[in-house]
Amino acid sequence: MTALKKISIVIPSFNEEGNVNIIISALHEVLKKGNYEYELIFVDDGSSDKTLSILQQMAVTDSNLFYIELSRNFGHQNALKAGLDFASGDCIITMDGDMQHPPELIPQLLEKWEEGYDVVYTRRLEDKKLPVFKKITSKYFYKFINYISEIKIEEGTADFRLMDKKVSKVFFAFSENELFIRGLVNWVGFKQFAIDYMPAERFSGSSKYTVKKMMQFALKGITSFSIRPLYISIFLGFSIFVLSLIFYVLYVFYSIYFGHVISGWASVIFTIVIFGGLNLIVIGIIGVYVGKLFMQSKQRPNYLIRDTNLHTKE
Repeated sequence: MTALKKISIVIPSFNEEGNVNIIISALHEVLKKGNYEYELIFVDDGSSDKTLSILQQMAVTDSNLFYIELSRNFGHQNALKAGLDFASGDCIITMDGDMQHPPELIPQLLEKWEEGYDVVYTRRLEDKKLPVFKKITSKYFYKFINYISEIKIEEGTADFRLMDKKVSKVFFAFSENELFIRGLVNWVGFKQFAIDYMPAERFSGSSKYTVKKMMQFALKGITSFSIRPLYISIFLGFSIFVLSLIFYVLYVFYSIYFGHVISGWASVIFTIVIFGGLNLIVIGIIGVYVGKLFMQSKQRPNYLIRDTNLHTKE
């Protein structure tokens, strides 16, 4: 008798006490209809609410439910990697725990996986109810990162995807200090297929991605896959040098021809401020890359586990 294929569902969770019961019920409802074994792995990323205690209580009577408690908040991407590292399925599906990634889409992901695709990722269609600011920042985030990075990421992609076991094994070998899994999935290649979907309403709570976190995420994505900002800083410095040289030559000819020097301290101060700001920008870009090298050289783990029940139900 042929053994059933196993599916691992990995869900990073941070203060999702209002969503845990709902998504677990929805996942059971969807997965029990398929001819698969499955496991639900929730990674508690340092929640300060009752998320972990709810998972622990439910896991007592649910043989398919597992949890990983991280020692503190390590961030969404590191929590995601923790789940990928411990998942034992023939394929791994990663998704958020707020019900915006609809569990009803899972059969379509599995169908494409069965057809031979190694990665089945999703593209979020534009939600008309989304705030205008969110739409604009999301749109230009992808445009900017695709322009400045060597890795192209499609608009609307997130961390709702299916990966075959052989792809997840590649991620297990990664030891990058600042993970940007969305870009790494694109970088590893393999046979990929996209499925479009309309995001559901968030069941409970609020988004954990503030503007500040979005900016940090964008910077992480850019500096993890490209050194193009360094080339831009070189081009910027060279351009300013050429323009300054041209201005200086014109200034000399102007002084000789008219016989006097252009006066005005305001223009001088303005020029100093502009060049000082550009210097700080260039130094900052270089500093980001040097800082990433420094942190990577420490070879600290991406996460630390305080507790898990993954080895108690074997």
